[in-house]
Amino acid sequence: MTMKAADQITIDPAYDAVAPDDFPSMMEVDRYGQRSTAFDKIISATHDHFWDPLDPKYIDFSEPWDLDNEMLIPEDMNIELRTAVSDKLDEKQKIYLVNESVRWTMSSILHGEQGALNLSASLCHIMKDPGAQEYAANQTREEARHVTGFSRYIQARWGKPAPCGTVLEELLVELVGTPVVWKKLVGMQMVLEGLAMGTFAAFYQKTHDPLLRRLMQLVMTDEAFHHKFGKIWADRTVPNLPPEERDMIEDWALEVFMRLMTNSSGPEQKKHMYEKVGLDWRWVQGALIEAMTDKKMRSEMRSSTSIFRTLIKTLLKAGIITERTAPKYAAYVDIQELYAEGDRMVGDAIAEEGIKYLKEINGAGGDGGIFALGGSSAAE
Repeated sequence: MTMKAADQITIDPAYDAVAPDDFPSMMEVDRYGQRSTAFDKIISATHDHFWDPLDPKYIDFSEPWDLDNEMLIPEDMNIELRTAVSDKLDEKQKIYLVNESVRWTMSSILHGEQGALNLSASLCHIMKDPGAQEYAANQTREEARHVTGFSRYIQARWGKPAPCGTVLEELLVELVGTPVVWKKLVGMQMVLEGLAMGTFAAFYQKTHDPLLRRLMQLVMTDEAFHHKFGKIWADRTVPNLPPEERDMIEDWALEVFMRLMTNSSGPEQKKHMYEKVGLDWRWVQGALIEAMTDKKMRSEMRSSTSIFRTLIKTLLKAGIITERTAPKYAAYVDIQELYAEGDRMVGDAIAEEGIKYLKEINGAGGDGGIFALGGSSAAE
């Protein structure tokens, strides 16, 4: 009992899937010998980026930080402090707002990693190709260590995470629970992994906290491979789709992007932190809207959405952004600039350095794995 075509949109047999409860299909004797080679390189490279969040030789969560007096990130990374909000707060309140906003972001990442863990595990139940299934099992294990890593970081800095925002929670529940295979692959492996790479790169480059910087780099050594899994699917699928199916994927990717862009960290969801510094969330929302009407401020605030650049570039290079939807994304990035760039992502160089660091710890040789071979090597 295989899934119906509308659920799969499968062009390449490497992505064939069955219903989650169809275990007999996994025991078909011919299936065991029909293994795609598409994922062999990213599977065999798994040991190159092994790390253990419970072992201090990789990362030491006992490193202290004075949350009351030191900002975890530069003030200009905080979008609220680029508006009239800044004029209302003293230095201590600014530090609180910045650090509590980081807690919100780290908590959102933690919930996202939990979603990625469950989604990867769900792929193990439905991917019929043994290679695709093994890759999904590897990713499940890696997402589990991300959950541990972000849990430990949040515990070390704040004690416990903030609740998941309603928009992100709804999206994660949809992606984990959907029987539609292409939604899982596009939604998690491309949209959310692309957003994660942009977010991690921004924090890696700008955070003042050495512990957070190390955590970001270690996670990125895994995420870069997860990102490539989605890219393999796109390279083998999107160019061969009939127009109506390609448009359906493009429209859905845009819908997910807009949900994340406009709602995931809205002021109403952060009202508890605004109240702590004497601000009403509605006033903060008004200050943000007012800032966006000023041309100079709008230009500055556009740079704060650069974490979405990797996500948009991922979709663009995969053929999931065309002239139909490009204007929607152009409000946030320079689309023509992305067209002109190569396939390498901002996180690839950071991941390469992280892999070298891990190889030194793990006693392995080599030069950085698949990234040193060029952007398309994982899909060969």
